[in-house]
Amino acid sequence: MAMIFYRDMELICRSCGATFIFTAGEQEFYADKGFLNEPTRCPKCRNRREAQAPRRRAEPRPEDDDDV
Repeated sequence: MAMIFYRDMELICRSCGATFIFTAGEQEFYADKGFLNEPTRCPKCRNRREAQAPRRRAEPRPEDDDDV
């Protein structure tokens, strides 16, 4: 099994153009979650975008109804 080493990377936010650090710890977290791409937005822009996104609510499935 190959050992993977992570190191801090400097990235550029695609929204505001600021540079931000994608830390080794964040890279390991992304890899553990199965994410294949590095982030394209800085944490500030990411949080702003998530705050503006409409919240999704799970719709009940027809088979979940107790009336059946």
